[in-house]
Amino acid sequence: MRTVQTVDDLRRAARGLRADGRRLALVPTMGALHEGHMSLIRAGREHADAVCVTIFVNPTQFGPNEDFGAYPRQMEQDCAMLEGAGVELLFAPSVEEMYPPGFATTVRVARLTECLCGADRPHHFDGVATVVTKLLLQAQSDVAMFGEKDFQQLLVVKKLARDLDIPTRIQGCPTWREADGLALSSRNKYLSPEQRAVAPSLHQALQDIASRFRAGDEIAPHTADAAKGLVAKGFSSVDYLEVRDAEALEPLSRNDGRAARAFVAARIGTVRLIDNIPV
Repeated sequence: MRTVQTVDDLRRAARGLRADGRRLALVPTMGALHEGHMSLIRAGREHADAVCVTIFVNPTQFGPNEDFGAYPRQMEQDCAMLEGAGVELLFAPSVEEMYPPGFATTVRVARLTECLCGADRPHHFDGVATVVTKLLLQAQSDVAMFGEKDFQQLLVVKKLARDLDIPTRIQGCPTWREADGLALSSRNKYLSPEQRAVAPSLHQALQDIASRFRAGDEIAPHTADAAKGLVAKGFSSVDYLEVRDAEALEPLSRNDGRAARAFVAARIGTVRLIDNIPV
């Protein structure tokens, strides 16, 4: 595996991997890699001939009271995992490389970013959209892999790629879960043993909401009850628990035949967990 830290080196290495008609898959990450990331790498291998992974903890997507400073960083362990997975190229830039002095541009995707996580974290998706746009233009890969656990993010990235005519195909990949249903996340390592035992309730609540939605129930009373149930089980608070259209993220009160997803974000101690499932 070759590791590069500059955009110029990334572009040269990516051009080499794409020579002779070979295809390149991009897997953007913030490090602290786990099996969910490995599943994205395996999916990238199915769609391309070589895989480039990026590790960059992006400061612009963190709010002033969020965990940028404490976000887990484990570069040596991450590199060993990538080597074991046969990744050809790692891009690990500094903050100064990604946001040099005088940087003054922000990419903003309207509407899709104004609900769910965007309502609680108003500048988060501007940071996501900006850094992902830069990575897509820097690597110029044929396909880029994003997990469905961050489904709102996936829709935002698909939208910006379409609107800005970025030729990279954005490929969503299924959420990777523990045996008890908990979606894998780098933040799971913040959970105490007691909190970890409670955390799978998030997925269970989504499954119950999805079942009731499919049955045609008016969903608001059920989401309200499920949110109270999560707090009773040990969650500190529930930011949202909703069913929305799976393309425009419009809220849905009952099943009208459109593709839909159930979404949840909840806090347990200092950890904010998100999850979603298709309905």
